Amino acid sequence: MSESPPPEALPVIGASMAAFAALAAQGSFAVNNHGGQALLKPIRELVAWIDSERVNLELLRQEAKLGTSANAQVMKPYLQKVASDDQGFLTQVLKLRESLLDAEQAILQAMASYEASDEQSARRLGDG
Repeated sequence: MSESPPPEALPVIGASMAAFAALAAQGSFAVNNHGGQALLKPIRELVAWIDSERVNLELLRQEAKLGTSANAQVMKPYLQKVASDDQGFLTQVLKLRESLLDAEQAILQAMASYEASDEQSARRLGDG
């Protein structure tokens, strides 16, 4: 039977998105409006879905109605833990939401970088 890795070894949701946002803020890459909108649409849709389902998702924190058997009594707290502890489903969904918002900002920054670069190139062509 294999042991699960310690929590510090597990990938952290958002770490790569933070790097992505940092690169966008530095102007390391640019995205045109069409490409940016194509990226923003699913991000915004997923954030909207998470927001719209928040009440339903929070129900997972409640004790499951499994009855009074010994097995049910063992499973009830386990199910709550799986839903809402540090590595739980709800915790990770909320971290995903934060990561998506970071991605949105990074894409907007990359779009602004593209626009600035495009304007600068157009000015150079006009000067030449």
